[in-house]
Amino acid sequence: MTIDDDSLEYHRESPPGKIEISTTKPTNTQRDLSLAYSPGVAAPCREIDMDEARAYDYTAKGNLVGVVSNGSAVLGLGDIGAQASKPVMEGKGVLFKRFADIDVFDIELDIDDPDAFVQTVTGMEPTFGGINLEDISAPECFELERRLSEQMEIPVFHDDQHGTAIISGAALINASKIAGKDLSDLEIAFAGAGAAAIATAKFYVSLGVEQDNITMCDTGGILTTRRAEAGDLDQYAREFARDLPDGDLADAMDGADVFVGLAVGGIVDQEMVQSMASDPIIFAMANPDPEIGYEKAKSARDDSVIMATGRSDYPNQVNNVLGFPFIFRGALDVRATEINEKMKVAAAETLAELARKDVPDAVVKAYGDQPLQFGPEYIIPKPLDSRVLFEVTPAVAEAAMESGAARTSIETDTYVEDLEARLGKSREMMRVVLNKAKNDPKRVVLAEGDDEKMIRAAYQLVEQEIADPVLLGDRDRIGAISETLGLSFDPTVVDPEETDLEKYADRLYELRKRSGVTRHEAGELVRDSNYLGSVMVELGDADAMLTGLTHHYPSALRPPLQVIGTAADTDYAAGVYMLTFKNRVVFCADATVNQDPDADVLEEVTRHTAELARQFNVEPRAALLSYSNFGSVDNEGTRKPREAARRLREDSTVDFPVDGEMQADTAVVEEMLSGIYEFSDLNDPANILVFPNLEAGNIGYKLLQRLGNADAVGPMLAGMDAPVHVIQRGDEVKDIVNLAGVAVVDAQQE
Repeated sequence: MTIDDDSLEYHRESPPGKIEISTTKPTNTQRDLSLAYSPGVAAPCREIDMDEARAYDYTAKGNLVGVVSNGSAVLGLGDIGAQASKPVMEGKGVLFKRFADIDVFDIELDIDDPDAFVQTVTGMEPTFGGINLEDISAPECFELERRLSEQMEIPVFHDDQHGTAIISGAALINASKIAGKDLSDLEIAFAGAGAAAIATAKFYVSLGVEQDNITMCDTGGILTTRRAEAGDLDQYAREFARDLPDGDLADAMDGADVFVGLAVGGIVDQEMVQSMASDPIIFAMANPDPEIGYEKAKSARDDSVIMATGRSDYPNQVNNVLGFPFIFRGALDVRATEINEKMKVAAAETLAELARKDVPDAVVKAYGDQPLQFGPEYIIPKPLDSRVLFEVTPAVAEAAMESGAARTSIETDTYVEDLEARLGKSREMMRVVLNKAKNDPKRVVLAEGDDEKMIRAAYQLVEQEIADPVLLGDRDRIGAISETLGLSFDPTVVDPEETDLEKYADRLYELRKRSGVTRHEAGELVRDSNYLGSVMVELGDADAMLTGLTHHYPSALRPPLQVIGTAADTDYAAGVYMLTFKNRVVFCADATVNQDPDADVLEEVTRHTAELARQFNVEPRAALLSYSNFGSVDNEGTRKPREAARRLREDSTVDFPVDGEMQADTAVVEEMLSGIYEFSDLNDPANILVFPNLEAGNIGYKLLQRLGNADAVGPMLAGMDAPVHVIQRGDEVKDIVNLAGVAVVDAQQE
């Protein structure tokens, strides 16, 4: 099947299209419906009637954008009309929701008359928090945006103009840094003089490019003052007319530092690239075929060619999705009246800065594990990099407040946390722990310290002030990897080949001499990073430890258990996963350590997991699971969780609700707890699920994670005498950073 066939099936599959409306409040009872509509809805209507600004408090207006088009200039398709443009506008809505959690109504207007268009859109202002104009032909799009912006008190943004300008502007900032050229010195040749080209040229001037250094071409050649005086240029193109001899695109590119293509494919050849200045910058952004192909442009010269296109199959894709969702998110959250130049510049500069930072593993995996590191092949972030939301959006919001466009203010220190909550409960929960960690960072040993992921995690721990990492491994290798990755930091490194390990060998011998370890064997064992890290923590030379990235879980867990052991009055450790769903958090134990626990083990595991839950500011409610409910089946297997639950309920030191044995659905369904089993000590669904054995725990958490589309944090090792966490082989850098944060909070409490 062709991509056209796949796309038609994708859009046709029931339900047709790509978007739907879903409710955000309960609608399960008669009371719910009476609050949602009549008679309850009258109360917010009266409030808004008294003060229209309260619409932001009582309706979805503040998170709703209208994507408006008349279909007169649909990308790659031309003037196909309003109806045929609807799949594109729906797609725009998908991107708004996916990347910034913004809801969209797509509005396709079968209107060509500018006055009627303006009147129609302004009439919809009570509905929306912002308007995104899309796929409207030039030069009408300039006038429509200007008039709507003047008449409406909400942001109006024509993405075809400004989106390309902002994203390519970020690319230009970084490309000029790599090429060693100042923005003010760049000579820039433009192919195209339509809406996107003119807006992009204007924006480059806002970034610091000299307007007199911009030479723009259309199908008639260079935009010259002669052509302007002859009436050959519209009022918008005349702004970029230069006092130059008539010429074509080849003349404009001769000696230029930068080529910006917003025209049609195939109009630039290798000779034109060869005529440019040293280390040229080429943004060939025509879609689907660029003005010159990537390979042809790169091979045209012997020096460096920094190349960007509009295509996803080549490096440096100039993709508008890096801009509009996050710009609107920031504008909506401060109830901005406009999206002004200061906000757009803030977006471009922040995007450029983000591209110079270490790239998360999840982004690298999403793009086929290709190397992503700041340089000629990576000058703008990838669209799937979630950090864009957390960095660009606050910059836009802050610029709106500073420029006077905002009608309300936000606390920038906590705003990122609000944004993280929009992308998932796990980010919100981890932010609680990481903020606690930052209050008093501790020394965390990273046992496999010369692994690239551990080094990158150490860099983030230092940069975010979460922990003081101690890398165990080859010092030269750690330095070389850090330099290759461009990580400028000076972590503590313990290299077993150059460190005096005698005291650690002595301590290991002291601890293990009655377990068959000789002094000579202890000296050999401490060269193993798992044993060395464990002894360092046991002696107090470090506060916590992470290991397991390159080891099987049991082999990584064994040294900490042998050296550090479990906490006082504790006999059993437990492996706990935190699963975060859209509106619920569940801790699953034990999923990694105890194979066939008895009642004593289940009791301790429950206590440990409750303590862990409170580190995340979650008040625990524990259910000990089985395949029976409260004695409905009586055998050795069901008696263990029943007995453990009884002990916990009768223990006066247990200050959280706990019950069992019970089936999994009983534990998590409120109607079953309050209806069928109203005698249960659980007054709300459980957020701690204690499984009867390792097999059930491992199967259970993985099913919940996959079928429930939950994010998993862990496994977190609870019950140890000092904080130790064994990460999974193949975990990402963010997983290491998260567990390090948990370990720091553990150490703070100890």
